[in-house]
Order: sequence, then structure tokens, then C-alpha cells
Amino acid sequence: MSARVLHWEEERSQPREEALAVEEPLEVRLNQRSLAIIMRTPGHDRELALGFLFNEGLMRSAQEVLRVEEAIDADGLPLPNVIEVTLRGSEAQAEPISSGAACQATFERHFAVSSSCGLCGKNSIADLLSSLTPLEPDKLRLRAETLYMLPEQLRAAQAVFSHTGGLHAAALFSLEGDLLLLREDVGRHNAVDKLVGCGLLQGTFPYREHILMVSGRTSFEIIQKALSARIPCVAAISAPSSLAVELAEQAGITLVGFLRGRSMNVYTHPERLLAAG
Repeated sequence: MSARVLHWEEERSQPREEALAVEEPLEVRLNQRSLAIIMRTPGHDRELALGFLFNEGLMRSAQEVLRVEEAIDADGLPLPNVIEVTLRGSEAQAEPISSGAACQATFERHFAVSSSCGLCGKNSIADLLSSLTPLEPDKLRLRAETLYMLPEQLRAAQAVFSHTGGLHAAALFSLEGDLLLLREDVGRHNAVDKLVGCGLLQGTFPYREHILMVSGRTSFEIIQKALSARIPCVAAISAPSSLAVELAEQAGITLVGFLRGRSMNVYTHPERLLAAG
């Protein structure tokens, strides 16, 4: 999608076409009930739906999923922007999410999620850690050199961003620094949900020996999703929030920020990082 703009440079202007990042609503239906409207970038919608349900605690494993498919209307025709998820032997009941600045409950058991929302209902670390077990101390070690390799690979793989400049990216890397999976979206938390959903669909989940890297800042909900996926290390180009640092410390996650060139800040659990040699 593109838009006609008037581009200014110094004191001169000229019209030109600019590519736009697409944002559209996706309706997620759970066991034949409308559950959520997610503002997202179209693509990998089944992954997004499953990752969203998993990270909101509405399902616990891929084995619970009977079907995940595009919805159809009464005439058997596909319904655009609607995904149906059916869980085995369950009349899953979604808890309504409380309203917030970027997320409002539209009616009972039906909530809307903007592309900037993320985790809106769980507003305390204590509540979160009562349902998600922190990572146990481990012998996993990462070389600093491996982390320095990640930003360039992430940017090179951001096909859509290179055209629009308007999408976030989330990527999974091996402990050796190999890019394994990347997803883009207008919402950084949506991109992470897509990674989780892909793992659920492909049987590669959880991600106990992976590095998660995000293209922007690291917020509380990114760390929450990493904990759900059992990811031991989260890295980002920009800064983490104070709540993200607090949660990462208590969750046992190594949190890296300002990963640019050959420098970085390690905010939590630095014991996993090794210097060369």
C-alpha cells in the first residue's frame, strides 16, 4: 500500500509515492465465540492467533489445538481477517481484560488490542510470576561476539521495513547467532506472538535455547512473552523500560539493551555472558 506525499528537503518540495505499513483488524474466534480484535499487519495470522492465546493464558500447549483456520461464512466463502481456533474438549472461557490507555474491553469475553497494547490486564509482576514459573539457574553461556552479530542480521532480514520504515521485527536466533525465524508487524508484541505461534504450529516450542531480539525498545510485555516461551536471553536495539528490567531480573532472563555495533548494556543476569578467549 502506498500514499501520495509532499516530500520536503531543505527549501524544496516535490510530490512522490511512499510505501505504507499495513494495519488491519484481525478477529480471533475461540471455540466459535468472538474473543478479540487485534490490530496487526496481515500475514502469519494463524501464528498470531495461537501466540496471542498462549501468551494470554487461554491455552497451555499445542496439543490443545484441534483446529486453527480461516473462518468461512454461511455460503462457505472465506471471511477476510477472521481466524477460528478450536481447542480440544474445552469450552474455553476467556477472562475479560481490564481497560487501559491502549486496550479497552469492548464487552464481556471480548476485548480489543491495539498494535501498541501488549499485556494490558496483568499489571503486576507478582501476579504474573504466580502463573509463570521463573527460569531456573542454568549453565547456558553466550559469547559477547555472538550478540554483536545479531543487529546486522536482523536489519538485513527486515524485508518489509526496508520499504516502509514502519514495522517492528522480532527474531529468534540460535545460541551460536544463526537467524532461525523472523516476523514483522506494526506491533512489536504481535511480532513476538507470531514467533510463538509458529513454534506451536511447527512443534519447535518452547524456545529454551534461543535468543530473542526485537528491533525497538523492550517493554514489560516482551519479557512476559519471553518468559512464557522460556527464552533465556532477550536483546534489543534500544532501551528497556524499568518494569522490563525488574521482571527480567525476577524471571531469570538475561536482558540486553542498546545492542549496536560492538557495544551493549547487560541489565540482568550477566553471568550468561562470556568474553572472547
